[in-house]
Amino acid sequence: MKIGIDLLWVKPGKCGGTESVIRNLLDGFVLYGKEHEYVLYVAQDNVDSFSMYREYDNMSFHLCKVNSAGPLLRYFWENLHLDHLAKKDAVDVMFIPVYSKPFTYGSHIPYVTNIADLQAMHYPQYFSKLMYIFMRFIWWFACKTSDKVITISDNVKEDLISHYPFVKDRIQTIYNPIITKESGLDASVIEKKYQVKANEYFYCVSSMLPHKNLETLLKVIAKLKAQGKTRPLILSGVGGKNEEFHALCRKLDIEDAVIDSGFVTNEERDCLYENCRMFLFPSVFEGFGMPPIEAMRKGKRVVMTKKTCLLEVTEGKAVYVEDPFDVDEWIRKIDQADAMDAKAYAFEKYDLEQITKLYLKALMEQVG
Repeated sequence: MKIGIDLLWVKPGKCGGTESVIRNLLDGFVLYGKEHEYVLYVAQDNVDSFSMYREYDNMSFHLCKVNSAGPLLRYFWENLHLDHLAKKDAVDVMFIPVYSKPFTYGSHIPYVTNIADLQAMHYPQYFSKLMYIFMRFIWWFACKTSDKVITISDNVKEDLISHYPFVKDRIQTIYNPIITKESGLDASVIEKKYQVKANEYFYCVSSMLPHKNLETLLKVIAKLKAQGKTRPLILSGVGGKNEEFHALCRKLDIEDAVIDSGFVTNEERDCLYENCRMFLFPSVFEGFGMPPIEAMRKGKRVVMTKKTCLLEVTEGKAVYVEDPFDVDEWIRKIDQADAMDAKAYAFEKYDLEQITKLYLKALMEQVG
């Protein structure tokens, strides 16, 4: 089977969890799908970030004359050209890891599309009116024309069906693959860079979009500081309202207690997981939510919300706040977690081999 994979949307280091998922899956295809061929459709400004796959005989590159930056232009380019290129390359099935499934032109190539969430449906205020209408159209189009739609949690699956009931018989949940590695870094790397002590700081991986609920977390840090229980918070992530985040830190007088690391490498992120006292995840809207699972795999206490898919994917193994916006409840649950013994959880159903085989099965089923 020859599988085409659309990577034109990947903006290296800027796509958050969606980028991590596709890079993990590519590694899975290398390890557990060696009998298949893969055509990677890459952009002029992201091709170098996938160069490690050139060494595999069953992976080929199709460099497209478009950039990943500028999503609207890229989307229109995909719709004009991608299906034609797939037909020319004689692929058996196209995998679109995001919602932007292109128009087809009688190629009869089956398409499998992954939709991670319907953020614009729930937070239209993040988008211009035009972009909101555009997002709704491309979700409808992907659900209407894809041979198979894959979602990353049952919560997202139910959300999609509620908006696009006609997709019910062509939709499947496949959870995200999560690769957990040791960082290979000594704790002193973190201590020196961020001026913190190992096992004495909170950690969070998140963008700064409002639904991530970082405002509540900052208020928690401020109240702990007022109580004389200051413990630094390190935040890693990209995207969102950075200026508003730092303005609130200043307003709450916690600039000395909050460290914005920005984007970090996987190794540094893993080191931050390994040496934190506790992982905090205040988000109220997720399609999946990998960070708390990554933290628990490393044996870290996790305090988080149970909104949308989060209770589903973490299987009730964290400490949960009932009201995500209640600062006092957060502090009580942090104290509760701090008194618990640390325990690592395997979450075997997110192992790369198992998830890769589910994706390959879904793709093969469309070929017949």
